[in-house]
Amino acid sequence: MNIMKFFNQRVKLFSIWDVKLAQLSAIAFVLILVKLIPAVISISIWWFVAICIIAALRPIYAMFVKKS
Repeated sequence: MNIMKFFNQRVKLFSIWDVKLAQLSAIAFVLILVKLIPAVISISIWWFVAICIIAALRPIYAMFVKKS
């Protein structure tokens, strides 16, 4: 069994609570990084907007365009 199949099977066991807790954990991790490395705040907002758009492309495609 390859690693992608393994993790796909494991993720299918997640409930909505597991997904939201994982998101909260990621947000908390980023807040810790910002507190430890304050120079991150001085980065232009447009870099964050670009990263947000790039990261959202695949889920938007999977949700609205891809046929099941």
